[in-house]
Amino acid sequence: MAERTPWSLSGALRGMFSRRTIDEGTWQDLEDAPLGADFGPDITEAIVEELNAKVDRYHTTDPADLRRMLRETLEERFTRFDTTLTLTERPAVVLVVGVNGVGKTTTIGKFARFLRTFGRSVVVGAADTFRAAAVEQLATWAERAGAQVVRPQHEGQDPASVAYQTVEKAQREGIEIVLIDTAGRLQTKAGLMDELAKVRRVVEKLAPVSEVLLVLDATTGQNGVAQAEAFIEHAGVTGLVITKLDGSAKGGFVLAVQERTGIPIKLIGQGERIGDLTGFTPHVFVQNLIG
Repeated sequence: MAERTPWSLSGALRGMFSRRTIDEGTWQDLEDAPLGADFGPDITEAIVEELNAKVDRYHTTDPADLRRMLRETLEERFTRFDTTLTLTERPAVVLVVGVNGVGKTTTIGKFARFLRTFGRSVVVGAADTFRAAAVEQLATWAERAGAQVVRPQHEGQDPASVAYQTVEKAQREGIEIVLIDTAGRLQTKAGLMDELAKVRRVVEKLAPVSEVLLVLDATTGQNGVAQAEAFIEHAGVTGLVITKLDGSAKGGFVLAVQERTGIPIKLIGQGERIGDLTGFTPHVFVQNLIG
């Protein structure tokens, strides 16, 4: 049996834009395709309305014009958010937060590698001390990335003290960037947020926190955002990292989550390898999304 080709937004749009003219079927396809890519009904409706108005204004029936307008409309929406990572402090301290299972630990390793490719020195703090396996996994990824690691000195060490020791090491050794892993789950949400607040308070005795990055799994879509809302509300999140964004099947989630949370995407992960995490560039992303 032939292997089924995975659905993608660019593939769905290719058929639509190959029509000879813009007709009713075009508009139906234009509603269906973004929904399939996880833009969500509200954003899809707004985009279709905007494109309808532009087609009327410019009196065009050429699908090529519609494709260009769609690209421009999406780019305009994506660029409302500042996707720049703020890492100018020395050391620049980054807290990485998110529920367990979204790929937070591997993301930190990939982020360390990303920073190392730009010649930055990196130390990773294994402050998710509630899961011994997470500490070992993080250490493995960090070492693969060429980053140093600060582990708990004993089982059950206070996460805030691990974070403190990591920043101390960076200051002592002139390491440029500190990435701190944090717990993704405790017995209560309130307890988890209190723990994160404590980590932040303790770190800020030594250095300001430059970024708080929330890791989200693209495959969980809007459910993932709902799971992460406590972090968004209480953890002072400054940027989002989207993992497992393979192909363009879930590409609309990137825009949907920015518009829903008001927080910019700063990094995207599009594969399993250590080099598969990149900064988020709206223009390039839209080009890949639309094809």
